[in-house]
Amino acid sequence: MNGTAGEQAAAPGPVRVGILIYAGCDLLDLGGPYEALLTADRLLQRAERGERIEVVTLGVGTAPLRAYGGLGLVPHLPADDAGHLDAVVVPGTVEVAVALDAPALIATVEQLAARARLVTSVCTGSFLLAAAGLLEGRRATTHHEDLPALAARGDVGTAVAGARVVVDGELMTAGGLSCGLDLGLDLVAHLVDEALATATAAQLAHPYTPATAPVTKLGGQEADR
Repeated sequence: MNGTAGEQAAAPGPVRVGILIYAGCDLLDLGGPYEALLTADRLLQRAERGERIEVVTLGVGTAPLRAYGGLGLVPHLPADDAGHLDAVVVPGTVEVAVALDAPALIATVEQLAARARLVTSVCTGSFLLAAAGLLEGRRATTHHEDLPALAARGDVGTAVAGARVVVDGELMTAGGLSCGLDLGLDLVAHLVDEALATATAAQLAHPYTPATAPVTKLGGQEADR
């Protein structure tokens, strides 16, 4: 062996992404990023690259819950035990008012955002980011029907229309529902590399253009404030 055990570099840990789940969350909002990240990890294993992507679902507690429409979900871990996160994903919900009226949920969003390098949302998950104080002075997007409501909030910088994913520094927000797939692929590009994101999109049979602009993935008009 070359060198002592202490001199040898430790194998890098996996890229770790936490997806918050909560009562009433939308299945496609969380399923899109989840599937994209799992597929990317499978491609890494197939290529024997030695890198991994770990995806965990995180709950406000440990109790089973029901997504919008009634399908049961059980979080892998409570948010309190999330550990290191390279990114956190906050899915949206049809029942926005109910979610915003849940102090424990908003506090959990704050807690997870404080420990993640990238903070992201899908669809109306951006409203939860705003309620947690994470969108002040920032550019963000949401489902196209909810853009006026997002723009009208006093705790959001600019609501951006016409974009599937908006990137503002370490903040990434996606538009409605299926845009979660784009977000998952952009996370792969940011956390691993663009080539893997493109290969993952092909595996998913999903059209994908990697985010290249520093602020928005696609051009679009800003919603009126």
